[in-house]
Amino acid sequence: MSTRPANVGIKALEVYFPRTAISETDLEKHDGASAGKYTIGFGQEYMCYSSDKEDIYSYALTVVDQLLTKYNIDPKSIGRLEVGTETIIDKAKAVKTVLMDLFKASGNDDIEGVDSKNACYGGSAAIFNAINWVESSSWDGRDAIVVAGDIAIYAEGAARPVGGAGAIAVLIGPDAPIVFEPVHGSHMANVWDFYKPDLTSEYPFVDGPLTLECYLGALDKSYNNWRRNVAKRAKTEKEEESIASFDYCLFHAPYGKLVQKAFARLLYNDWARGALPNAVVPEGTNKTASVVDKAVEKVFIGVSKSDYDVKIGPTTAAPKKLGNTYSASLWMGLASLISAKTDDELVGKRLSLFTYGSGCAATFFAARINAPLDNLRKNIDLISRLDAIKVQPVSAYIHALELREKNHLIKDYTPEGTVDDIWPGAYYLAKVDHMFRRTYEKA
Repeated sequence: MSTRPANVGIKALEVYFPRTAISETDLEKHDGASAGKYTIGFGQEYMCYSSDKEDIYSYALTVVDQLLTKYNIDPKSIGRLEVGTETIIDKAKAVKTVLMDLFKASGNDDIEGVDSKNACYGGSAAIFNAINWVESSSWDGRDAIVVAGDIAIYAEGAARPVGGAGAIAVLIGPDAPIVFEPVHGSHMANVWDFYKPDLTSEYPFVDGPLTLECYLGALDKSYNNWRRNVAKRAKTEKEEESIASFDYCLFHAPYGKLVQKAFARLLYNDWARGALPNAVVPEGTNKTASVVDKAVEKVFIGVSKSDYDVKIGPTTAAPKKLGNTYSASLWMGLASLISAKTDDELVGKRLSLFTYGSGCAATFFAARINAPLDNLRKNIDLISRLDAIKVQPVSAYIHALELREKNHLIKDYTPEGTVDDIWPGAYYLAKVDHMFRRTYEKA
């Protein structure tokens, strides 16, 4: 290319989520939990789910199909297609290969990219790959599409209330209204907080206390690495960046309460290095407190409350209704922000983003909104779509999970779930043949 691309970022965004959900209040009653344990303790209101009629292939097919259609994107204009997911159906075949059916009619088979996997981090890794491709000498002038999505379900027990389901698709290219800054701060480590070694089951092994500690610890390290890297890029030893630098803050959101803790932890980091001079903090508060120090956490949840309402509140509509969408979670927060605010409230604003995947991989980075987002807001149509979700009894949710358990990775069968629970126009799994080959149809 004769000129290098500028302002690389998100040009279009679409979301997909199941048509069915349950109320966390109803789940509390069903489980015999105390009132507020899930709604206040986790900060969740609803949780989406799918029967065996949907899988990660159908989610990805639907969200890419809708992205292409709503934004009138020419399939020939796509040169890279990446997928981030931990919902693994096949140990060899990438989700991306299934999506190539959507490009067959256009004759475009020259599309780079495959899948990225590391728990909830895969979607962000795929977006970084797409951005780096557009900014590289390999770029051929076309745009990229990234899909991130998962079906998050847990075995019966303490983790089940923090499941969820959904997917996003974004168009990445130059001259975008949402532009990513080049500096990242990352943290990678070998930890066993959440993993899926049993391929016969969709359920993970989870160490709840450890994954909370890993998430917040990775946030500490990613944020501090990011501040240091920004200073290094500016060729200064003074690390001037702080959370005050951002108008809105986006997080990977396993559940609402963890995001609240995470935001408080960022303010604690700023305070501990003297970058939060007006905070009212009790004398003697530990400046080297661990992420599990409950006394410090309580103080900074209080300190952060007014900023939380402004900087985090507008990002929560989708996570509260859908639950944890794993790889899509951070980006559902972005869709929520776009839908909650007007262009007057967004254009010119700066965003912080924190992505985390167990195991673990984490990155803190930043973006700016450089142009109006009305076209995205109109096409996403998030709030009315969330309102149209069918809230089902807990018994329907349990039945759906039983179907998924019974039919997981079996061959020569027709899914038992009902098409009535699929959005009109969405793809669903119609059949798995005797060689495990999957066929999809539209509702």
